[in-house]
Amino acid sequence: MAEISAAMVKELRQATDAPMMDCKKALTESNGDMDKAKEWLRERGIAQAAKKADRVAAEGSIGLKISPDFKRATLVEVNSETDFVAKNEGFQKLVATSVEQAYNTEADTAEALRQTELDGQAFSVYFDEAVAKIGEKIELRRIAALSGAENVAVNGYLHSNGRIGVIVAIECDSAKTADALAPVAKQVAMHASAMKPSTLSYKDFDADFVEAETKGRIEAIKKENEELARLKKPLKNVPEYISMAQLTDDVMAAAEAKIKEELLAEGKPEKIIPNILPGKMARFIEDNTTLDKEQALLDQNYVLDDKKTVAEAVADAGKAAGGTAEIVAFVRLEVGEGIEKKADDFAAEVAAQMA
Repeated sequence: MAEISAAMVKELRQATDAPMMDCKKALTESNGDMDKAKEWLRERGIAQAAKKADRVAAEGSIGLKISPDFKRATLVEVNSETDFVAKNEGFQKLVATSVEQAYNTEADTAEALRQTELDGQAFSVYFDEAVAKIGEKIELRRIAALSGAENVAVNGYLHSNGRIGVIVAIECDSAKTADALAPVAKQVAMHASAMKPSTLSYKDFDADFVEAETKGRIEAIKKENEELARLKKPLKNVPEYISMAQLTDDVMAAAEAKIKEELLAEGKPEKIIPNILPGKMARFIEDNTTLDKEQALLDQNYVLDDKKTVAEAVADAGKAAGGTAEIVAFVRLEVGEGIEKKADDFAAEVAAQMA
């Protein structure tokens, strides 16, 4: 049996960040072989991680990497069990390395990233060793990336809390316009961070989803109006529709005819109705596209100029740069979205440990 010196334990600890006692035991079990001791610690870390497998990792951070020429951007979500660990320096380094590796290798899924190579070994080895050092359940959850040709501007935004990341791609008429629109792409990403769009355009909505949302929203407004009526307050307008997807040519023609009838009934001269009609139709569209305003990025009112939609603001920015511009893609990741968190039952946890 090889003699395990304090210097050997110190060397292994510096190389792995493992506790001193674990380092000494690893060297003892490995008969003083440093490489075997590192492997012993790594396997022990994986075993410990397996014990944590049933825990929920719904905290964490988003990593963002943008190319200097604004043609590529990558987002990575790494989850932890607690917000405390998410702020740990070791965890933040793990996130930064993960997004750098995803960007460099163009891996598009967590599993693909784990299979890439970093410093002569599988990235999964690096990741699992880092997790073992941190000592909490940590998961590489999602990766998203956007890229474009020379006429595309790709930029992004990472919120200051590290929990929300957005990347945006704007297609332009030329490379010159794309260069000018790179800052605008970041501004749109900041908008999306705050306004939480779920899709690019109302055209992306599923018809069944729109129908179900319509019924739900109408019923909700009706119930709210009952309470407003009881309080003798002004009632809210009950829309017929909630998305531009529902405003077919027939629907628009019927709405225009109805508005004309109402204006004539109010005694408005027929010759001035064409002057009033555009504003009334714009109001009809506004009242009947609430779903689009809430969830479709292009149709939301732009936070930097709420008199315009996001689509209009970007088009105007392209025009100001001497060309054309249109958002063609975006991705918004928020830490833990879609993960069901377990409710903590401290008493039950203590009882289980005492059993």
